[in-house]
Amino acid sequence: FLIHGNTGRKPSHAIPEKLKETIISLKQKEPYAEANFCHFKELLEEREKIEISYTPLYKILTEAGIKSPKTRRKTRGHHRRKRKRREGTLIQMDATPFKWFGTDEKYTLHGAIDDATGKIVGLFMAKNECLMGYFTVTRQMLLQFGIPVSLYTDRHSIFVSPKADKLSIEEQLDGKVVNETQFGRAMSELGVTMHKARSAAAKGRVERLWDTLQSRLPVEFKLAGISSVEDANLFLSRYIEKFNSKFAVDPAEPESMFRPVPDKHFVDYILCVKQERSLDNGHVFSFYGKHFQVIDKGASIPPRSRVKVLVSSEFGVKVQYRKIVYDVVP
Repeated sequence: FLIHGNTGRKPSHAIPEKLKETIISLKQKEPYAEANFCHFKELLEEREKIEISYTPLYKILTEAGIKSPKTRRKTRGHHRRKRKRREGTLIQMDATPFKWFGTDEKYTLHGAIDDATGKIVGLFMAKNECLMGYFTVTRQMLLQFGIPVSLYTDRHSIFVSPKADKLSIEEQLDGKVVNETQFGRAMSELGVTMHKARSAAAKGRVERLWDTLQSRLPVEFKLAGISSVEDANLFLSRYIEKFNSKFAVDPAEPESMFRPVPDKHFVDYILCVKQERSLDNGHVFSFYGKHFQVIDKGASIPPRSRVKVLVSSEFGVKVQYRKIVYDVVP
């Protein structure tokens, strides 16, 4: 009579053996084999309609001798900077090369994340780290969220001129300055303050983002049958919302610091390469070995004027004179 009546009986809430075998079998096959345990749990619910909490899943897999591809690393303790209190106050921007498609070839993912919420505000993949990649990420942010107060980047030559740290004290006192990069010029036109980090740890928010995406995206790409940069970028535009719904947090203060943009043309005519050229008497200018003529039906541009040539993958080549943008023809 001292022995409990349920002794030796299987608990009513125990996971069936058949379900355990199914879970183990799925984890051992592609593409789930490369997913970490937490990501695998989400995929089971999303794609296999199997709902299971993390602790029993961890027990099932470890007892089967399966280890998670992603393990926690022991790191030295350091002070973690507090998040900004309002969304749009600070955006961290960076790029990371990685073997995203399971091949030996690396591609570079450009990204931007809001410091206050951890929201991804833009993602774009290219072969190498490049100005177009950062312009595309910025365009995504501007059109969907707005103009932020400030931007935190590393000291890549896309953001900072290589000559920026080479001016002597005498040259600085004489008022000599280094020309802005194309990206820096665009941020100045938008009224965005740029801060440059001197170490990876300084922009820890975006560095942790890369750690998460490098673990999850290769699995997501395999599940979606994606093996090219073009398909990856189409997928990423949808994946951002999925990522943010899981990982983003509410800001300490609800008021957003993002400023709205007037329209798409406003964004396009800032996020482009700009160089100055002179027109001849026929409104023709030379640009990298090719000649273009400005379409100026109102004859509002005087001959031999200095104009800004705008170049972008969004609209090709245009000319700007006194804040008015004109079309050109070869």
